[in-house]
Amino acid sequence: MIDPWILGFSVLTVGLTLGMGFWAARNSRTASDFFVAGRGVSVGWNASAISGEYLSAASFMGIAGMVMSSGYDALWYPVCYACGYLFLLLFIAGPLRRFGAYTIPDFAEGRYDSPLFRKIAVVFVLFIGFFYTMPQMKGAGTTLAYVFPGLPYWAGVVVVGVVITLNVALGGMKGITMVQAFQYWAKMFAISVPVFVLMSVFGSYGTQLGSNGPAAATGTGMGTGAAAPSALVRRVLPAKAPADEAWLQPFGPLTTKAARAGGVTSASDAKPYALLYTYSLIMALVCGTAGLPHILVRFYTNPDGVSAKRTTMWVMILIGVFYVFPPVFGVIGRNHMPELYAGTGAKGTDKVVLELPKILDRPRQEAATTAANATATTRATVGGVTAGGGFPWGSVLSGITCAGAFAAFMSTFSGLLVSMTGALAHDVYGRILRPQSTAADRMRMFKVFAWVVGGVATLLGCFVEPLQINFMVGQAFAIAAASYFPVLFMSVWWRNMTMKGAATGMLAGGVLAMVAVSVTNFSDLGWLPLKAFWAGHPLLRILCEQPAIWAVPGAILLMVLVSRWTRNQLPADTRMKMLVLHAPEELGLKAEYIREHEH
Repeated sequence: MIDPWILGFSVLTVGLTLGMGFWAARNSRTASDFFVAGRGVSVGWNASAISGEYLSAASFMGIAGMVMSSGYDALWYPVCYACGYLFLLLFIAGPLRRFGAYTIPDFAEGRYDSPLFRKIAVVFVLFIGFFYTMPQMKGAGTTLAYVFPGLPYWAGVVVVGVVITLNVALGGMKGITMVQAFQYWAKMFAISVPVFVLMSVFGSYGTQLGSNGPAAATGTGMGTGAAAPSALVRRVLPAKAPADEAWLQPFGPLTTKAARAGGVTSASDAKPYALLYTYSLIMALVCGTAGLPHILVRFYTNPDGVSAKRTTMWVMILIGVFYVFPPVFGVIGRNHMPELYAGTGAKGTDKVVLELPKILDRPRQEAATTAANATATTRATVGGVTAGGGFPWGSVLSGITCAGAFAAFMSTFSGLLVSMTGALAHDVYGRILRPQSTAADRMRMFKVFAWVVGGVATLLGCFVEPLQINFMVGQAFAIAAASYFPVLFMSVWWRNMTMKGAATGMLAGGVLAMVAVSVTNFSDLGWLPLKAFWAGHPLLRILCEQPAIWAVPGAILLMVLVSRWTRNQLPADTRMKMLVLHAPEELGLKAEYIREHEH
């Protein structure tokens, strides 16, 4: 049955999102509003909006689900998600804003005076964007299937895709900025309050973690207080769950899965594979954050480079605080909802954040069932909570986490949609196909392309139910790390980079990384019969699943070699552009390379 509390909070979140989108759309009148929010977003608003956009379904749902399924290994995800902003703060945020553009392809053409490079850059905006939308759609389908039991996964994906596309088409970047800022604080509330309540009832994080040690108790009951580890009675783990020792230690189920599939059972023999996987994952997440188009375009909405740096610093603080909470869900979920290990797709561990608060209602339900059996009396139930059996706090908190999940995938999908739509409307249509088009023409095409991109993203999301949310996000980060990160980092800090060097490295690194992760995804979905091949070649499986460790340095090396070979093709004004990128705004060198939409 549909739980009215869960439904109510979910509808409220969607309603507020649409309402704020309609309200903000009235203030989005110019192309500058649609593409870069008029370049007037304050540090506080922008930091909240970037945090809301960045904290996707992978952060809200995926981290908790992966901690529950894989244990210690999964903690690299929140750590590296936050650390990636340190790279942005130190190397990219300020220079990118001082250069002045609407999109990353704008920067690519302006830095190298090459319309061809703009076309190449647009392709990668779309590639990275679509890879990143798929886990958001997985989160949408999982959440809708939980809110409406019996609803097909694909139906949830379609509903959310239509709602978010409508919101973006209405107001563009300016329209979603306030919405995303609100959604960060909604997610912060939705992830933190249930954690504090659950720990006050079932024991602290240390108590929950300690129950997975060698002396962990097993049984079918539940701990009912902030008791010592010995008093917490954990529910029985199914055979599909990883053993305590593997779950608690580094190099566990996540990083050693390729080695185990290849028959490597010894911990010492599996460790080199696990180390390779871990280093590649770290490189993908840290460098990938600095190469995500929908995050980078946000810095163009700041008034200047100093504001962009301050925004980045506050984003690091905001998301760092948020990432304290999802792992707690994973640990408590392992002890009290082990039945999720038996589920797959939308019914597996990825929904632990949504369902875990309902354990607060278990004692009430069990007591009501006992009383009903004793008296042979049928009692009415609503949403699984016995009427008259007390207030359903579990349902209320579950409704809050569902609202947070809606805010998570809606805010991130909105940002992705704006970056991809902006690339098509501004770069493809306005710069390549019809350079003579007016600002009004590009605004109109923005709305058209929003529906096109939203439709493709929704279609792709219908096929990824078996894959884990965080797994897919990690692969999107790997593609960004191998393509955009080397281009931005080298273009900002090495004046001898040529267009051919930048394009060659980005194409080689990005395309090879995309092909590698696509092959692993297709084999995991059963579309390619490669299971036996991966079992015989675990090293190749790791290098394809996590390609950053070879794709990122390979792309940078190619850029250096080709740039040296074509050193006579440097743009004539390279020195001035490097001054624009690095000189303080007080010197008056800051440029707005894209001006025509301002008027």
